[in-house]
Amino acid sequence: MYIPKRFHIKDSEEIWSFLKTHSFATLVTTREGRPLATHIPVIVRRDGEDLLISGHVAYGNSQWKTWEETKEALVIFQGPHSYISSSWYEEEQVPTWNYQAVHVYGPIRKQTDEELRDDLKQLMFTYEQHREHPVLWETVTPELLEREIKGIVGFVVETTEVQAAYKMSQNWKDHDYATIIDQLKKEPDTGAHQVASEMERLRTSD
Repeated sequence: MYIPKRFHIKDSEEIWSFLKTHSFATLVTTREGRPLATHIPVIVRRDGEDLLISGHVAYGNSQWKTWEETKEALVIFQGPHSYISSSWYEEEQVPTWNYQAVHVYGPIRKQTDEELRDDLKQLMFTYEQHREHPVLWETVTPELLEREIKGIVGFVVETTEVQAAYKMSQNWKDHDYATIIDQLKKEPDTGAHQVASEMERLRTSD
């Protein structure tokens, strides 16, 4: 994706944290030149120096049939985003949009049955462990698990390239930057509040 230098994020630990936090992603592959996309939760893991993205789609979703012919898959991770009004600047400007996004590229392959089961166990643990009555892999009736597994197909993307963009008003002086944060906090939508929090964090960490 197009990323101006001032918005290009290269810190591997920052990117890792972003991927773990925003793990509901968009998987994009192609069939005969036509892009196909599926919105799904994914697991992000490290294997030594390698970054792996895994997940699953419904068996009825024909996208999985493109994996063998797709030379390179794209996984898109989207962070908070919000409109930035030009009325918030000290001098006359045009409006813009602040956002965070990471694109991950790499070859994709179908998971083995063992890999798929391990992923499902991890997904359930990740999103259930904190609950008063967690529903974990071990607590679900085996017959139900076997029936549901037949309806999904797992994948792994072995990352070859990562592109990370944080367009968060980094190019503005402190006064305008602080004003944008204050105005975002007054907006009615939670996305604006999340952008404000990220802007505070990023300017503090500089």
